[in-house]
Amino acid sequence: MNPNFLRGALAVLALAGAGGSVPAMSASAPEFTHASASDWINSPPLTMHGLRGKVVLVEFWTFDCYNCRNTLPWLQAVHTEYAPRGLEVVSVHTPELPQERVPDNVRAAVKKLGISYPVMLDGDFSYWRALNNRYWPAFYLVDRDGSIALAAFGELHRGTDRGNRMEARIRELLGNAGTTR
Repeated sequence: MNPNFLRGALAVLALAGAGGSVPAMSASAPEFTHASASDWINSPPLTMHGLRGKVVLVEFWTFDCYNCRNTLPWLQAVHTEYAPRGLEVVSVHTPELPQERVPDNVRAAVKKLGISYPVMLDGDFSYWRALNNRYWPAFYLVDRDGSIALAAFGELHRGTDRGNRMEARIRELLGNAGTTR
């Protein structure tokens, strides 16, 4: 593992606190760990290298997670509003419960929940470990250079400090800092 990334990840955990978000960081986002088409929903396999030059919001979730479901309206609104401006949302489904480990169950949940952005199946926790993640939901905002610009753990909602802070940073990275919803 990249030692600079590990230091950055530890800083994220130290600064975030329970359910918090953290200030800007500079650790590089690790490459996605699944390259098989069968491990991707709504997209062919993506790579961080291929997404360079774009702003990417990586979300860790699992379909039976209550907090992940509570955050879904925020994430879908962010995707709807900012994707046309250049934001790429990549959802990483890392299972917790036995039924969440079945790829067909994830595909059914993605369809039922109306998720249209790419979803990577991380059943082996390889991307979870690559980011040293510990939370559902968790969000990592990656800038155009591939560095993690902001991370947040726990639910995000519009009209809250944490949700507003993430959206402000998204707008800033997209070059739309002055625009509002």
